Amino acid sequence: MADQVIRENSMTLEFLSLPENVGLARVAVATFAAQVDITLNEMEEIKVAVSEAVSNAIIHGYDGEPRGKVRVTAERDSSGLTITVTDWGRGIADIAQAMQPAFSTDQERMGLGFAFMQSFMDGLEVTSEPDQGTQVRMFKKYKGERPGN
Repeated sequence: MADQVIRENSMTLEFLSLPENVGLARVAVATFAAQVDITLNEMEEIKVAVSEAVSNAIIHGYDGEPRGKVRVTAERDSSGLTITVTDWGRGIADIAQAMQPAFSTDQERMGLGFAFMQSFMDGLEVTSEPDQGTQVRMFKKYKGERPGN
């Protein structure tokens, strides 16, 4: 079956909603992604997207308070990398509005997190329920050479 997608590897990282854990998530996913031959540009795009998604979970999901958990999963298969960032915080009442460039519920923020994720990744899905949390799924298709190709 030529179209069958086979999972090659996966990881899960869960941590408290502390701002210093943005860097932890960024480095962990970058290290995981680097297990295959990806381009430097792909690596930078993945790192920015992960930083934005985790920052959003901490800042907007939990108001920057260490009162909840954030989970980051990364799965690699023959088509690319899927990264999922989940929080169980405030949730997003209007996802379409939240994804508009320059929209933010915090006047101190530029509101470009989702715009960066959309532009740097090949796919973005956001699901959320008020007071239940948010899940951000991002997909990156590998453009670099793959082992065995």
